Amino acid sequence: MIEIFKTDVENTTQAETLLLLLGHYLPGAEINFDLEDCDRILRVKGERFCSIYIIQILTFNGFKCQVLK
Repeated sequence: MIEIFKTDVENTTQAETLLLLLGHYLPGAEINFDLEDCDRILRVKGERFCSIYIIQILTFNGFKCQVLK
């Protein structure tokens, strides 16, 4: 399963912090940001995960996040 999210993450420091946090909650998932993209993409690839849970984690940490359609 692969899910792509639009975020408002602005820089690599924020992205690295979120990658550590998401990696803790989603062990085994491949997670990365593409901050060069206009939508500041967050990609998550893994066996099983809940998109709403990922959105909640980012929102709780002060970032906007939504599934990109």
